[in-house]
Amino acid sequence: MRQLLMLIVTLSFFCVQSACSGVKRALVIGLSQYPAYRQAALGWKNIHGANDAAIISRTLRKQNFRVTVLTDGQATAQAIRRALGRLGKHTCKGDLVYIHFSGHGQPVEDTDGDEADGWDEAIVPYNAGQRYVANVYQGQNHIIDDELNAFVTVIRRKAGASGFVYVIIDACHAGDSSRGDEAEDTVFVRGTNVGFSRSGKAFVPRIDDRPVIRIPGGNNAAGVCYLEACRSYETNAEIRVGTQYFGPLSYYVNTVLSRHALNRNTAWTGVVRRLMNEDRRLVRQNMVVEESKR
Repeated sequence: MRQLLMLIVTLSFFCVQSACSGVKRALVIGLSQYPAYRQAALGWKNIHGANDAAIISRTLRKQNFRVTVLTDGQATAQAIRRALGRLGKHTCKGDLVYIHFSGHGQPVEDTDGDEADGWDEAIVPYNAGQRYVANVYQGQNHIIDDELNAFVTVIRRKAGASGFVYVIIDACHAGDSSRGDEAEDTVFVRGTNVGFSRSGKAFVPRIDDRPVIRIPGGNNAAGVCYLEACRSYETNAEIRVGTQYFGPLSYYVNTVLSRHALNRNTAWTGVVRRLMNEDRRLVRQNMVVEESKR
């Protein structure tokens, strides 16, 4: 009887491992509508990130990803943090994980001294303000790159060397400028060239023109590839396709993934770069790839 019990427990363990291992998981976040703050200067302009979330999530589901989607009011800082935490909790060895954010981005004054230029980069959730105002909004709902990296690090460790993680950021940390050669009647820009600063410090972007940046691989951790819509000093302007607007990185990522099964091979990102380079509307922005060493 004891031997039979041990056999059942062992079989159950392997069944759980088998059901978990090698799963495709995705978290897709897209913001179009940002709420009006009590002080108008704190608010963000509406854009079209939810359009990105719709096409990306549809494509990933066709590739059998388990997709969680957060849009607009669902995409608060608290909800995004919970979703990233759950993703880390559920990720298993060998999983392929895809994280996508489409919305505003902003530089945030560094407070722990780990940034050479004195600025962190942050994604802007639904309930984040644009300016520091004491006792009104003090930055608690910005998600800076350090915090995002901590979530991604947990996911990479859980996925292990046989897994892989993609992080797509269709935002920017410049902004408030037009492409100049735009034939469309409206230009929607993601991000702002005004940094979020508690001390009143002016944002001066660091000039880094590397198209590919190598980052540490990590022992027994999944490889990772970040795609960013533009360099920190460039503008990420949406493009119009038919009657709809999309983030350019999201649109071309979706174009490629509609024809290419996502896996650990990152060669497809080069096709995204080529398509963006060929789009004359994007002549003033350059996609950035940050990829772990193999």
